[in-house]
Amino acid sequence: MQGNDQGWANVKFTADEIRNLASEFESGTPRDILQWAADNFSPRVAISSAFGPEGLVVIDIAMRQVTPRLPIFTIDTGFFFKETVELIRKIEQEYDVTIERLHPELTPEQQAETHGPELYRREPDQCCYMRKVLPLQKKLPELDALVTGLRRSQGESRQGAKILQLQETPEGHRYLKINPLAVWSKEEVWWYIISHQLHYNPLHDQGYPSIGCWPDCCTRPVQDGESERAGRWPGSEKKECGLHTFAANI
Repeated sequence: MQGNDQGWANVKFTADEIRNLASEFESGTPRDILQWAADNFSPRVAISSAFGPEGLVVIDIAMRQVTPRLPIFTIDTGFFFKETVELIRKIEQEYDVTIERLHPELTPEQQAETHGPELYRREPDQCCYMRKVLPLQKKLPELDALVTGLRRSQGESRQGAKILQLQETPEGHRYLKINPLAVWSKEEVWWYIISHQLHYNPLHDQGYPSIGCWPDCCTRPVQDGESERAGRWPGSEKKECGLHTFAANI
């Protein structure tokens, strides 16, 4: 199944083949999807996680049911909640893994000195770009496939998520984005977490369905009747940090 799409380092599938596989995987299990990813893209495949509920499910399936094991990385913005830091420690201990941490070029203190205090409040798109998108862009050339916990029912901006999506960065690097939980509901995710007794962020029990950086302009609890991502960048039109939107779909 060799393709000739230019720009994708280790091309194994054409864009048409990816679309057909994505359709087939609509009725597949996350384990099947992750095993396919490991079989076809190791060692140039990794899980990207911010350790939300979906990410925890993906990690558990990958660590317990898939071989070879997929590496995990996270983008440490320097603004993690202390509960997120502790959760990462528990996950590393639970699965006997070391999670790679990607860091922005500037520490929060250096960013404040260079761009002024509270850039996240004044220019949230620029802050997310510097602290999230740029570190991911630097990592991607090492990868041909990237696994995420994206789910269609998380919000309007994610309704079009596909299980497999060929993407291209502004620099021209092509990679396959893999969303094994795209078709799952929030209830299915939490059923898995509870039934498998997974560690999860205690902030979820305090009204935070989606957890990003700690400033209240970035993450707050949601109110009854709000969507699960309503607590992200409240009071603004911003809906995504850019990690899932900076690359173009092919």
